[in-house]
Amino acid sequence: MKTLKIGNVTLENNLILAPMAGVTDLPFRLLCKEQGAGLLCMEMVSAKAILYKNRNTEELLRIDPKEHPVSLQLFGSDPKIMGEIAKQIEERPFDILDINMGCPVPKVVNNGDGSALMKDPVLAGKIIEATAKAIQKPVTVKIRKGFDEEHVNAVEMAHVAQESGAAAVAVHGRTREQYYSGKADWDIIRQVKEAVSIPVIGNGDILTAMDVIRMEEQTGCDGFMIARGAEGNPWIFSQIHHYFETGKEPEKPSFYEVKEMILRHARMQIACKGEYTGIREMRKHAAWYTAGYKNSSKLRAKVCEVETYEQLEELFDEALAYNS
Repeated sequence: MKTLKIGNVTLENNLILAPMAGVTDLPFRLLCKEQGAGLLCMEMVSAKAILYKNRNTEELLRIDPKEHPVSLQLFGSDPKIMGEIAKQIEERPFDILDINMGCPVPKVVNNGDGSALMKDPVLAGKIIEATAKAIQKPVTVKIRKGFDEEHVNAVEMAHVAQESGAAAVAVHGRTREQYYSGKADWDIIRQVKEAVSIPVIGNGDILTAMDVIRMEEQTGCDGFMIARGAEGNPWIFSQIHHYFETGKEPEKPSFYEVKEMILRHARMQIACKGEYTGIREMRKHAAWYTAGYKNSSKLRAKVCEVETYEQLEELFDEALAYNS
């Protein structure tokens, strides 16, 4: 894997864990780091929530010294607030500040944030410029192909990002209208790569090492952002490294390895958030981890009823018996 330089930050490799709300919290990021992710992206944080000192936001801003390099992602549509908050939080131990211009969720878009900014490149430029001027750390931008198929403007947005001071741009090859459905358009990533001189990070449908190779061949992009491919599979980073080092596809983790990872992940969640929240958040992770294994649908139904670590451990000890 290649190194990647973003501003004054050098990544050991160009595999990047995408920012995912409700997924890329501190415990999950640490697991992906251990498996070889070159950059970890945190869950997106509202600039206004920091401004108004929302008490739930502090949890989202937590960073562990073992994570570096780590990217903190802000969203907002007011250039003044974005610049002020960037300056206010600059002393926190993140390495890169990312601006979200790709989130498709209605409550974000209806406020004019996230992928709504794809419809207003002038405002997007003002936000990027205000943020980049406010801090010394590199500022990056995450965009989509466009808002919808009638308004495909990723190339224009990437130009705007570069001219406004962004150190890199990540491109998700889907429109906002697509959300996460259909196939990602990698050709738009190629077009962006050919149009700008800052690093371009490709995002969308990276599930295996072969996808990385194909995306590099088709787009020439500089980095690879892995999102849903990492859900329930922090091993994806080590699997890609293994393929590049040996030329061979690694074996799927055994159910024993899956069980051990789930229980470790659960312990980390509990240490971070307490048992009540930690176990409930583990339910979705456990469903992702066990997809494709024997009797996984029955197991997922039972996981949804688990309320304590002991119950989770007992459930997976039983599941191991018919999966070994």
